[in-house]
Amino acid sequence: MPAAPSTSAAPATPTPPPVKQPPAAERVYQHVKQAVLERRYEGGTLLTEGELATDVGVSRTPVREALLKLEVEGLLKLYPKKGALVLPVSAQEIADVVETRLLVEEHAARKAVPAPAGLIARLEELLAQQREQAAAGDLAAAAVSDRCFHAEIVRSGGNEILSRLYDQLRDRQLRMGVAVMKSHPDRIAKTLGEHAEILEALRAGDADAAVAVVHRHVGWVSNLARGDVR
Repeated sequence: MPAAPSTSAAPATPTPPPVKQPPAAERVYQHVKQAVLERRYEGGTLLTEGELATDVGVSRTPVREALLKLEVEGLLKLYPKKGALVLPVSAQEIADVVETRLLVEEHAARKAVPAPAGLIARLEELLAQQREQAAAGDLAAAAVSDRCFHAEIVRSGGNEILSRLYDQLRDRQLRMGVAVMKSHPDRIAKTLGEHAEILEALRAGDADAAVAVVHRHVGWVSNLARGDVR
């Protein structure tokens, strides 16, 4: 009787290496920062080391390290033996950010003309993305897309110093953007409309029109600082 053909065992599938987690302090830092920027931790909220340690699953030592870093960035104020207070967005901070944005973005809008095809395509993509996010009620994501829309125009000018300066405003812009959308939901539609106007002006090669819309679009936020919202 012929012997049955031998079957060799299939090679074992290699076990993928475990995903390495970021250091504990970095996990706490990202957790708190994201919550502050997305307004899940509102201004005036007092955060305690114990609660954060439990939420993230770490000891208190990395929590202290993360909170110190966030205090340096101006998002928190530490109070020994009490915790960390989430700082509200102040009227002066809004005014300072708006002033800086106008200086950078009006210059960038003028310099972006004539706009390269790649810039137009990217702005179209971001505008469509922001419309979807706004329709879904994802205000935090819509605020990120809003910021990216403007940052693309700034970067298109090729001035690395201006781009880095603008990037330093990132966290403040995201936090303010979420605040504006939550407190003035009617503003979302206006923002999308003004983004479309900026895009159309750049597509048409009309630098003056692009600058005028940027001035109206960004300058509106300064009304929040004065309490004069229209």
